[in-house]
Amino acid sequence: MKLLHKTFLCALIALVGCLIFVAAQGKQQKTGLSLSEKVQNLVDMNMKKPLLRFNGPKFREYVKNTPRNYSMIVMLTALAPSRQCQICRHAHDEFSIVANSYRFSPIYSNKLFFAMVDFDDGSDVFQMLRLNTAPVFMHFPAKGKPKGADTMDIHRVGFAADSIAKFVAERTDITIRIFRPPNYSGTVAMITLVALVGSFLYIRRNNLEFLYNKNLWGAVALFFCFAMISGQMWNHIRGPPLVHKTQNGGVAYIHGSSQGQLVVETYIVMFLNAMIVLGMILLIESGTPKAHNRNRMMAMAGLVLLTVFFSFLLSVFRSKAQGYPYSFLFK
Repeated sequence: MKLLHKTFLCALIALVGCLIFVAAQGKQQKTGLSLSEKVQNLVDMNMKKPLLRFNGPKFREYVKNTPRNYSMIVMLTALAPSRQCQICRHAHDEFSIVANSYRFSPIYSNKLFFAMVDFDDGSDVFQMLRLNTAPVFMHFPAKGKPKGADTMDIHRVGFAADSIAKFVAERTDITIRIFRPPNYSGTVAMITLVALVGSFLYIRRNNLEFLYNKNLWGAVALFFCFAMISGQMWNHIRGPPLVHKTQNGGVAYIHGSSQGQLVVETYIVMFLNAMIVLGMILLIESGTPKAHNRNRMMAMAGLVLLTVFFSFLLSVFRSKAQGYPYSFLFK
């Protein structure tokens, strides 16, 4: 009886020991890397690349799992040509500028890191975050889960490097000064333009009457006005996307808010204004003493152009200014 009791006691102790060992192993596997190991690995990777590239397991290890005493700014994108994301490459370039500016700035520390997840490397991350569009910029704070304000609204502010840096400053209180690599394309283009104009004037130096042509200067002035009122300068400053996807998965060419615009929208507005001006010119020219039938045709064409394209322009404005009550031919 005593032998049976001792055997049972030994078996019980062995079973408890096995359970404790299995529980310890499971806990160690679940926790993964310690905080110091995480930070050291991120710093080592950051020494090689200012913008870290994560797949699904790395995202869960360094971004989602605790413990974590650092913030992460993550861009979720789809850079493969087969994904047909027209703005992802441009957004990646701007995000890289921010990451490089931070990495080589005096304020660099191990409290903030920049990373990206490509759809082809981590589709499970997109499913985890319930994302069906790209690019998306998200802030993952050191403590707690991301909130609504931790997702950057690129449709409103664009994704230029300065806009991303402002978003980072708002979420982390870390102000990044943007350093862009030198771009000499504008200087080269200006020098080329001046050389071409100078060569043309030199060749035509004995016949410069075209410089007094009112129609030529009028066309130049109109083109400048079209460029300015259509929002080209806004595009240059904010860097908005070319187009963006709607909630239904379609493509939107007109931004739905008066606080933003798209690049394609700029050219649409420029074309509408050009057609309106052309209609006004035809109406004005129809009043000059010319053939009666020709004047009538010009007046009719000008009236149609003015009416139709002004209605389109008013419809665009109405779609952006929510609650605007007036429309003409089109809603």
